Amino acid sequence: MYTDFKAWASSALQSLIQDSFPKVKVNMLWDATEATLQMLMASWALTTIFGIILGVILYLTSPKQLLQNKIVYPVLSIFTNVLRSIPFLILIIYLLPYTKLLVNTSFGVKGAIIPLAIGAIPFFAKLVETSLREVNRGVIEAAVSMGTPLHKIIFSVLLREARPSIIAGATITGILLLSFTAMAGVVGAGGLGDLATRFGFHRNQPEITNFVIVIIIIIAQTIQLVGDTFMRRLTRK
Repeated sequence: MYTDFKAWASSALQSLIQDSFPKVKVNMLWDATEATLQMLMASWALTTIFGIILGVILYLTSPKQLLQNKIVYPVLSIFTNVLRSIPFLILIIYLLPYTKLLVNTSFGVKGAIIPLAIGAIPFFAKLVETSLREVNRGVIEAAVSMGTPLHKIIFSVLLREARPSIIAGATITGILLLSFTAMAGVVGAGGLGDLATRFGFHRNQPEITNFVIVIIIIIAQTIQLVGDTFMRRLTRK
């Protein structure tokens, strides 16, 4: 059913823009958008899961917190700061051989997901840590005084109270990952970045680049709109 819809939609859109933009092929734009969304959603899911885990560990092991540790926190903090300081384009090139070992390829959508996640996890983890620091200290102390187990403090107090801020951070991270997918396209990941580079730049077809920019803006605005909606609902609660 999706294939039939895709063929119908591509044909309809192609007929609409054919006269004004004869060089733009809707099928190519559609396939590139699909590849970008696949990279985005998979890497975003991994980033969210592991970023929250790392952010919680950073918060709990930091000074004056429940599991403060003078070794674990500095090591993890330096590690995340180092990864955050490496430009993504350099990081993805550096990770090419390791990605091939993990997923048996270093190119295409599959080969881009791991580097995308590794590039974004430290960024999101720091946002999660900052969000947890905003939780009212009195609420945490009350939970501890009542003998609440650590896992319940994490899920029922910390993460629950910090949900709006964490969702805001996840929204920012999603848009960051979208820009990362464009850079990943330059080194063989495919998607909209690859389309803009190969056809828009190397073949001097600026109208393709313009269409790619419009699609990326639409995706980014959609992410922001959904994130803001969830954040407002949770804030009201």
